[in-house]
Amino acid sequence: MTLATPIRSSASIQTVGDLLHQLGDVPAWRVLLHPLPGTATESDVLNLHAREKRLYELIDGTLVEKGMGYRESLLAVFLITQINNFVRPLNLGLVSGEAGMLRLLAGLVRIPDVAYISWTRVPGGKVPTAPIPQLSPDLAVEVLSRSNTVREMERKRGEYFDAGVRLVWIVDPDTRTIAVYTASASPSMLTENDVLNGGDVLPGFTLPLANLFAELDRLSAQPPV
Repeated sequence: MTLATPIRSSASIQTVGDLLHQLGDVPAWRVLLHPLPGTATESDVLNLHAREKRLYELIDGTLVEKGMGYRESLLAVFLITQINNFVRPLNLGLVSGEAGMLRLLAGLVRIPDVAYISWTRVPGGKVPTAPIPQLSPDLAVEVLSRSNTVREMERKRGEYFDAGVRLVWIVDPDTRTIAVYTASASPSMLTENDVLNGGDVLPGFTLPLANLFAELDRLSAQPPV
C-alpha cells in the first residue's frame, strides 16, 4: 500500500477558525497549541501520553485530543470483547482498544476505539513493538462522544478508507444506532433491533445490537444503600 502524506499546512489557514475548520470543526479545547499547530510529531504524541496520560491524535502536524467518555468506553470494551472472542480462537489477527495508536499515513496518527487487523496486514506476522505502528486496520470502530462533530467524523472516515481500511462502524450511544461503512459515504444504518455482522472482513461474526446497547441500561444487583 502506498502511503500518502497529509497536508501539514495551507495558505487558506489565516485564523484559528480556519485551523479548527480544517481539522473538522473540532472544539477549540481539544486542540493543543504547544507544540504549535503544524509542528507536532509522533514524539509529541508519545511524550504527552507518558506525561499526562492523555490521548492525542496527530493531524496535519497538530495535536487533537481524542474525544472520550465513560459510556463510550463501556460500549468499546463490550465490542472489543465480542470481536476478540471471535477473532482469537481462529487466530485471525489482532484486536486493539481505545489507546491503540496507529500511523495510518505518513504524519497521520489516529486512535480508533476498536480496531481489528488481520495477520496479513501485520509485517512479519508478529505483534508490533513500536508504540505507534504503521498499520491499517481491516475494521475501525468509532464510538461517538459529545465533542465529536459531523465534519470531524467525515474527515476521519475518509482517512480510514484512504489508508486501506475495509470496514468502519460508527456507534452512536445517544440514538443507539450503528452506521456501517464499506466506503466513505452511503452507510447502512442499523438500530438496536438489528443484528450487526462482520461482512467480508469478519465472515461469520454477528452481534445483536440489543445486547450491545443493553450495556447502557445495566443496573446493580444490589439495592442502593
